[in-house]
Amino acid sequence: MFRADRARHDREVIDGFLQRGLEVTRLESFSDAVFGFALTLLVVSLDVPKTVGDLFEAMRGFPAFALCFLFLALIWNSHYKFCRRYGLDDGRTRFLTCVLLFVVLFYIYPLKFLFNISITGLVFGNAAHHVRMARAQFSNLLTIYDLGFAAVYAALTLLYLHAYGLRDELELTELERFDTRHTIYRLLVLVGVALAAAVLARIPWTMQWSSVIFIALFPLLRTHRILHRRWRAPLLAVKADR
Repeated sequence: MFRADRARHDREVIDGFLQRGLEVTRLESFSDAVFGFALTLLVVSLDVPKTVGDLFEAMRGFPAFALCFLFLALIWNSHYKFCRRYGLDDGRTRFLTCVLLFVVLFYIYPLKFLFNISITGLVFGNAAHHVRMARAQFSNLLTIYDLGFAAVYAALTLLYLHAYGLRDELELTELERFDTRHTIYRLLVLVGVALAAAVLARIPWTMQWSSVIFIALFPLLRTHRILHRRWRAPLLAVKADR
């Protein structure tokens, strides 16, 4: 169930958190393969440009590709940290990881489509010249994006909740329990904002705020990070004295 026993004599502590998952399991290998496949779906163009004009047209999608890549990398990094910190390889972890990967694959195309028609238009000034959508269609697109965003981070939240539920079996220290709780709080903020955006997307006179509300994540997550570091410092100092 846990990989800690297999690495009892070769443990590593990073920022006060014991790395219990030192070995790469089949689940992690499978996850990396799925994330790699998702990246191939994000490429700017599947066809090699044959003319300079085709190349320039393909490069117009680079800003959207860069942001999609960033989002996918953040999701991968959250799952990577979970695997390293807790080393869980039980049935519930496998199930929740598969749910996460399923949502990621489903989420890729709506993410790429929305960013292509918004970011590309914003940067190059040709906003969706080839895309025509009714108001209801755009509302549905935003809803799909918002619910996909919420589902991805909800799956990560459930993974961390599962780890916290096994805190005694994992022998988490007070500092590690503190960090786990605050990771859950941070993920819940992401889920909550995405669900609020989905609600706004369904209301005609608030639909335009569905995307803007994500800007609130910056001050919210920044404030959480500052408070987390402030409250964590005494626990880290106690650990260092031992």
